[in-house]
Amino acid sequence: MINGAILYAMAIILLSISFIKDRNKTRDSLLKSWKSFRNIIPDMLSIMLFVGLSLSILTPSLISSIIGEKSGLTGIVYSALIGSIALVPSFVVFPLGHTLVQNGAGLPQVAVLMSTLMSVGITTLPMEQKIFGRSFAYSRNVSAVVMSLIFSYIIWVVMG
Repeated sequence: MINGAILYAMAIILLSISFIKDRNKTRDSLLKSWKSFRNIIPDMLSIMLFVGLSLSILTPSLISSIIGEKSGLTGIVYSALIGSIALVPSFVVFPLGHTLVQNGAGLPQVAVLMSTLMSVGITTLPMEQKIFGRSFAYSRNVSAVVMSLIFSYIIWVVMG
């Protein structure tokens, strides 16, 4: 909470300095920002809806039953798919991983799940394509899946 207050205070101070320096540029920048925000709102609302649904459907016990220690490569593939599709806030990912391991999920499976949850965005792909372009969005997501699988394999070799 303190960090948020500090960031808001800095933003207000810097906006004030910008406004004092050049009112027109500051006003134009704020208008452009508002228009950009307005264009992103529908995508963000759909993402937030999907996050809520994901968190209610994909409970830790359900995921643990699919990606248990004995699930092997199949569990890794399921984890990669679930992590690529589900949209979970980043502050939930690490406690979720801990809970999954405590409930019997395997480390390689949890590693790929956590990695894909944080780096792959099938759900956000339409918005990402709109903002960054199709080829960049696909390249970034494919490379994130590959790196997540490599990371999981390393965990499997080291811990197994």
